[in-house]
Amino acid sequence: MEINIIIFINLLAYSFIVSQSFAYIIALTDTQKNMEAGTYIELRKLLDKNFRKKYKFVIYISLLSSIVLTILTSMNTSSILFIGSSVALLALIIDIILTLKGNMPINNIINTWTKDNYPSDWKSYRSKWLSIFSKRQIVTITGFLCLLIGVIFC
Repeated sequence: MEINIIIFINLLAYSFIVSQSFAYIIALTDTQKNMEAGTYIELRKLLDKNFRKKYKFVIYISLLSSIVLTILTSMNTSSILFIGSSVALLALIIDIILTLKGNMPINNIINTWTKDNYPSDWKSYRSKWLSIFSKRQIVTITGFLCLLIGVIFC
């Protein structure tokens, strides 16, 4: 019974993480690519402020539930649930590293800009941010799909 609760918590938390990837695929990437500098800067600053305040709890819950699920399923390392949860955990760790080493440093730079005072190469920062995030999208979607496959076909 406790494994079902952990699976539910893990799926729920991971779905919040992967929903960000899907939102960017559906609309946010193209929207940001079409923004002028001032609008883009304001959007990034507001998004970053809100994500820093709230997103860490989603990450902590997902990371903790992924670790617990992987440990609980490690009794049978050939099971599809163990493999799926292990890949999902690895993907989550990679996503966190890409965030901390890639997107957050760029966010820190953008947070120093104003809509009237920004570098002439601001588009290169936007492109780099979106490039790193696209790698994160691949990782989080892969991790979530592996987790779903493990849960559904276990």
